[in-house]
Amino acid sequence: MRLPYWIKSETDLRKMPSGCLPGNGIHATKRLLRKHGLSSVCEEARCPNQEYCFAKPTATFMILGSVCTRNCAFCAVTSGTPVDVDATVTEQIVDAVREMCLRYVVITSVTRDDLHDGGASHFADVIRALKIGLPKVGVEVLTPDFKGDREALKIVIDAGPDLFNHNMETVRRLYQTIRPQADYGRSLEVLRAAKEINPGIRTKSGFMLGLGETSGEVEGLLGDLISVGCDALTIGQYLRPSKKNHPVVEYIIPRAFDELKDKAVQLGFTSVASGPLVRSSMNAEETYRGG
Repeated sequence: MRLPYWIKSETDLRKMPSGCLPGNGIHATKRLLRKHGLSSVCEEARCPNQEYCFAKPTATFMILGSVCTRNCAFCAVTSGTPVDVDATVTEQIVDAVREMCLRYVVITSVTRDDLHDGGASHFADVIRALKIGLPKVGVEVLTPDFKGDREALKIVIDAGPDLFNHNMETVRRLYQTIRPQADYGRSLEVLRAAKEINPGIRTKSGFMLGLGETSGEVEGLLGDLISVGCDALTIGQYLRPSKKNHPVVEYIIPRAFDELKDKAVQLGFTSVASGPLVRSSMNAEETYRGG
């Protein structure tokens, strides 16, 4: 399917002047990531907003390596057998955040079903290092489901992130096709459990449109998220990252995203970002501050 004009035009607008990094912000951000030996989900997942975000500058740092133990149909991240966790990444992220002059950081990871705690301890190490080294910087984590292990989740929450994010990605019916190694109910329970572990933490989730879902299924997903106390929400258009990934079933018109945002706000979400090129970590600081 050809990209509709509204996505092409919005992509063209995703350009901003450089921030505190010297020279061209986009290339400076990439050079800095390479300098510190870091991976970003922006690059690994082939996000369409790379140019926009890297020019600000900002980036979503990816820990636990760049190889995922799962193989979701929508995702461009490499799937296979991961290597051992690099503990030096923690210090490298702190140094990179300081050099990029960031006020808000998003930490995410591939899914590591091969690790006993799913990588939760490494998440906690990064959170604590940022809180100690850069106490004024806000920290958001976007985690996998840890196979539903509540103790692993508690390790992350107890480290003190400012916002906890776990994406639903799609509606219940499509999980078997789009996320065959995940479980809809388990992901909902992750968000519920985060609030039970720390009632004061803000939680966030996101999902994509255009995978074949119905409007009724989307409304059901919104209701399920509200029922587990989810505070913030991101809704975006699925864009096929490669020919190996699931095809786009439908391009959703911008007005539909606006209408969904209105519904979500009416249901009680405190912060909602909804639009064709909205992604989970895009403008994460604004989403956090806005709610």
